[in-house]
Amino acid sequence: MPDMPLHDPWIVADRATRTYHLYTRNEPKMSGDPRIGIMAYTSRNLRDWSRPRIVSVIPPGGWANDGAWAPEVHWWRGRWYLFATYHNESAALKTQGVRKLHRRGTTLAVADRLDGPFLPVRDAEPVVDPETMTLDGTLYVDPAKRPWLVYAHEWVQTGDGTIEAVPLNDRLAASGPPRVLFHASAAPWADGKPQAEGDVIRVTDGPELFRTRTGRLLMLWSSYDRTGYVQGLARSRSGTLAGPWQQLEPLVRRDSGHGMLFRRFDGTLMMVLHRPFKNARGKLYVMRDTGDRVAIVREATDLDGETAPTHR
Repeated sequence: MPDMPLHDPWIVADRATRTYHLYTRNEPKMSGDPRIGIMAYTSRNLRDWSRPRIVSVIPPGGWANDGAWAPEVHWWRGRWYLFATYHNESAALKTQGVRKLHRRGTTLAVADRLDGPFLPVRDAEPVVDPETMTLDGTLYVDPAKRPWLVYAHEWVQTGDGTIEAVPLNDRLAASGPPRVLFHASAAPWADGKPQAEGDVIRVTDGPELFRTRTGRLLMLWSSYDRTGYVQGLARSRSGTLAGPWQQLEPLVRRDSGHGMLFRRFDGTLMMVLHRPFKNARGKLYVMRDTGDRVAIVREATDLDGETAPTHR
């Protein structure tokens, strides 16, 4: 991992082949492919990784021309769906405040295999209204088996960024209006950043939902404190998406975040995130499900090669 550029990492543990698939934005110097899209590494042990190969590319001739952020791969109705965020700075949106806005949204692609190729769904149009600047969309399936897209509503448009959710139908298309789950300012540790336009903004990034062994609903998400990027944690008091959401102590600080949880083949709960925000690398943690939250057991330095502890 110290040699692997990784921003917004996402790992799928495929039990059928005993292979871990790690997805991130394509880095041409790593994959040898200059196209904008998503690449994937593979490993059998979380320590030694293959050279990456591109598994999805930005659709030619479509609305987007950059991005490929925050890839996530989820199993739904017999196929693998890739959620990724693209944008186009020349595709202007109607200005709602002090900043110029442009199209940015989480899109879908689908494949029969984890190694792709993932092909665009609905011409790679954003799942949410294209006038809304969305990013980092994740799939959540509630206890009634209804799918939801949970995403960050970009601070560029909102000022105080939000985490929102929109109900989906069986084709993973939006089937109702979005619902605000919480604002970035709800976290006591989230620091406002003064902008050249004269306002103060707060960031929301990287939501991922996790149900604990006792049925508590948690959300990993990220923002900034006074020193850098932060891996945050929230808990729903009702056990549902509706919340209200209680902001817990961050899991990791020191310019670390956009994490996700997965299980090793031996059942161990793990978290992967990136650190630092710029020139990011992947960092692995052994985790514990305490029933009412998740907690760090240790940084897996035997896997990611770093010896300095960072979860203080």
